[in-house]
Amino acid sequence: MRLLGIVGSLRSDSYNAMLMRAAGENLPDGVELVVFDGSVLREVPAYDEDLDDTPSAAVEELKTAIAEADGVLFATPEYNGSIPGFLKNALDWVSRPFEHNPLRNKPVAVISASTGMFGAVWASAELRKVLGLIGARALDRDTPVGMTKTAFDEEGRLIGPESVEAVESTVADLAEMVRERWAHRAQQQQAQAA
Repeated sequence: MRLLGIVGSLRSDSYNAMLMRAAGENLPDGVELVVFDGSVLREVPAYDEDLDDTPSAAVEELKTAIAEADGVLFATPEYNGSIPGFLKNALDWVSRPFEHNPLRNKPVAVISASTGMFGAVWASAELRKVLGLIGARALDRDTPVGMTKTAFDEEGRLIGPESVEAVESTVADLAEMVRERWAHRAQQQQAQAA
């Protein structure tokens, strides 16, 4: 099983990049987490409906990465009570055309981190809402890590046992959503073949 990780911060040593690395440290058996290249996200232009038929190479690369993944894990900071603008912009591109977008029916989950005590829960909820409207199947759970200046050690490792357990649980539940999707597809194929 291949999960795609998308970090909602462009800063390479951001707390959410650290959180995504933590998510990849103790994966369930048979699960691989591949983190999408943040430099590609920098290249995604402002969404313009006039360009739907001719998206940029960065948009195509993002869409392909999502399409090839079995599930997607997002790690988002909170900017002014919501998700970062560039992340919302990238999702606007991915959502077109709606009927065939690569997030449609895709299992997704959100983890979040911020320097404040609430761990970007508003952004997490907002991102799950956007993903649901796009057609993704979002795990309905907050997995926040707050007070990030003390939540990670000097090497950038997540150190709070409760936070580590929460992140591991979210990834495990995302993997289970993927397995359920596979089982559902197999049942549909058997029914069609009968």
